[in-house]
Amino acid sequence: MSESSVVAAESSVVAAESSVVTMELWIIFFVILAVTIAIDLGLFHKIKQKLNKTPQSETEHVMSSKEALGWTLTWISLAGVFAGFIYLTLGNAKMVEFVTGYALEKSLSVDNMFVFLLVFSTLGIPHKYQHRVLSYGILSAIGMRIALIVVGSSLLDNFQWMIYIFGGLLWYTAIRMILQKEEKKIELEKNIAVRLLKKLMPVNLSLVGNKFIIPINGVMHATPLLVALAIIELTDLVFAMDSIPAVLSITRDPFIVITSNIFAILGLRALYFLIGGMMEKFHYLKPGLIILLLFIGTKMIVSDIYHIPTMTSLLIVFAILATVIIASVLKPKTVKNK
Repeated sequence: MSESSVVAAESSVVAAESSVVTMELWIIFFVILAVTIAIDLGLFHKIKQKLNKTPQSETEHVMSSKEALGWTLTWISLAGVFAGFIYLTLGNAKMVEFVTGYALEKSLSVDNMFVFLLVFSTLGIPHKYQHRVLSYGILSAIGMRIALIVVGSSLLDNFQWMIYIFGGLLWYTAIRMILQKEEKKIELEKNIAVRLLKKLMPVNLSLVGNKFIIPINGVMHATPLLVALAIIELTDLVFAMDSIPAVLSITRDPFIVITSNIFAILGLRALYFLIGGMMEKFHYLKPGLIILLLFIGTKMIVSDIYHIPTMTSLLIVFAILATVIIASVLKPKTVKNK
């Protein structure tokens, strides 16, 4: 066998091993995803009840602040463990990309919680049913994100100029946030999600327990829970149009983009119940997110002229978040002293 043939054979073996490792990583990720979702939704508990023929309680579980803190720390810890796993299998560079993407997605998702509060307060949905709505919302958001990430990565791979479109989109979102007035209530009649839902079925805004759909005179009607879910899903779609390009500015590796996005989404519900009652204390969250979007948008637009290292991006993201948190904590003390 010639030397060139040996080299080619060795290259084929390395490529095959690499693809096997990649497939193993995907399998491990989706196993972790399936198990964590099952635990979070209480599926194992429900299966145990059915096997033991224990009557299931119709009372909705209300997540306390202590429980929400525990779950939030659990999700963050799980993401940290996965980051360590990436470090051991793919190296330090990929680990930094994952952590940066996770931090970016997590910080941008906090702004989405204001929408959750607005939706639930407008529709008069009590705390005990919000858990149910967000559970279904997160499940569908995961599928939506994966599809959008695949499309976004493909566009950037095939059309390099799309990076300027994505960067401009982030700038547009930042400017829109600057000009946007704070809403205190959602106008249901004008909301696109509600109008689309009404084309599918009539809407009954009277709360009927934890039901999403109820029959009235033989016709299925949407309840406030389904209306809330529809608004949240459309909001998440719009939100994904900003957050996914932001993460793609860090890396175009589908594995890193998808895993960092999904891990951030998994902890979103617990984080909502943890800080939902403290939203008004994040005085500088909006300015911080605007600066974050402007930075990431600029990073994408100037990428052909100057490449900002991923580690630098990570440090800037953490610096912005730390400044927002510290400034928000100190402001009430300043006001109080006056």
